[in-house]
Amino acid sequence: MQKILVANRGEIALRIMRTIHKMGIQSVAVFSEADRNSPHVSYADEAVCLGAAPSGESYLNGDKIISFAKELGVDGIHPGYGFLSENATFAQQVEDAGIIFIGPGPEAMRIMGSKLAAKECVKQYNIPMVPGIDKAIDNIIFAKETARQIGYPILIKASAGGGGKGMRVVEKEADFEEQMERATSEAKAAFGDGAVFIEKYVSSPRHIEIQVLADKYGNTVHLFERECSIQRRHQKVVEESPSAILTPELRKKMGEAAVMVAKSCNYTSTGTVEFLMDNELNFYFLEMNTRLQVEHPVTEMITGIDLVEEQIKIARGEALSFKQDDLTINGHALELRVYAEDPLNNFLPSIGTLIKYIKPQGEGVRVDDGYEEGMTIPIYYDPMIAKLVTHGNNRTEAIQKMKQAINDYKIEGVATTLPFGSFVLKQEAFISGKFDTHFVKNYYRPEKIHATQKSNAELAAIIALKYWMEEQKITQPVENKSTSWKRRLT
Repeated sequence: MQKILVANRGEIALRIMRTIHKMGIQSVAVFSEADRNSPHVSYADEAVCLGAAPSGESYLNGDKIISFAKELGVDGIHPGYGFLSENATFAQQVEDAGIIFIGPGPEAMRIMGSKLAAKECVKQYNIPMVPGIDKAIDNIIFAKETARQIGYPILIKASAGGGGKGMRVVEKEADFEEQMERATSEAKAAFGDGAVFIEKYVSSPRHIEIQVLADKYGNTVHLFERECSIQRRHQKVVEESPSAILTPELRKKMGEAAVMVAKSCNYTSTGTVEFLMDNELNFYFLEMNTRLQVEHPVTEMITGIDLVEEQIKIARGEALSFKQDDLTINGHALELRVYAEDPLNNFLPSIGTLIKYIKPQGEGVRVDDGYEEGMTIPIYYDPMIAKLVTHGNNRTEAIQKMKQAINDYKIEGVATTLPFGSFVLKQEAFISGKFDTHFVKNYYRPEKIHATQKSNAELAAIIALKYWMEEQKITQPVENKSTSWKRRLT
């Protein structure tokens, strides 16, 4: 493989290209008009413009991406995450064009891209699943009766997609039909597929996922877990590895279950198997993400394995160079997603120009980003600025490094999730590891961040005033002081 096109933008495109260059492979960047001056464009060996800023006219235009790839003699296409990364049709088109798709095969993507098909695929392996209907709801009377048998609260979920779209918690039967109609409508609008199903709502769940790697020769391993329970709007903000609550025995059991999920659909490449865990440490299969995850750096930090490099090696036909017993956990890693969002205003996007942008540095600190000072955050895409990652010998050390890194990260011009990250790290629930996906609802109040910022501002003002007063003492002239110097007129 001599040349790879990265069909993505921003921090993930730049991160992938760094590994591509490390492997001695040429890179091709694609960009929209809004990203013409982005770092990933200048970093690449070659770059081509896909079109106007909206995703539908640029990063989602699979035909144009493949056309450019053929024109430039590209051997492989890496989709990153988001956009076309889990589009089985695009993966098939890439293969049909004689280009290697750096990811799983189209069939595995189709199966795991549908939560219902995924459940059907893995249930023969006795992998625990949340009680519910494992097929699309087509009879409201039957669905309501099933919900009664499962017991409220229940969860209505879209079969396609994720990110909390097409998902509704129903507390009582009287609300069932209204919530189902909303879930179906939202799922159809978001994914073009209105199919939904129901399952028991796990009231205090932890979101724990297992990273897997599988080659084309039947070798599949897991690279331990990531704790992803700190979320807002069903989307992750803080991730860590390993989880604070998993025992070695439970880790082994979940890892083996994840490997079986991958084997059930003949999976190759990197992938992530997601589980829900209740307060009694029972875990249930949730879904499989058939791509590189946003939070993959924490796994890289504790294993020393470059997951993008492994993806490329697998795609070009190499077998895994290690076995499960070769893998060990080294220390602890945390990741904070630094979004251009205002945590004081319900995490709404904060679009603007990065007037100041200074990244933290130091041992065990990693920043994956795609911006530079002076750039503007586009309104057309996900508002993530960077992924801030820290690694320590243990969880306490990783947390301390993250606190310092957040303090050292200077961003002005837009509101960010950095203050929220600081808030999380100071909470006893997080420090003790006793939290679940309701952390934000249970503990977070915007006024707490506002109070902290006000206190910090007052402290800074006091320090500045004291410094000024000390300087005045030093520089103030002494009156009526005799001197041996005589005034000389010239």
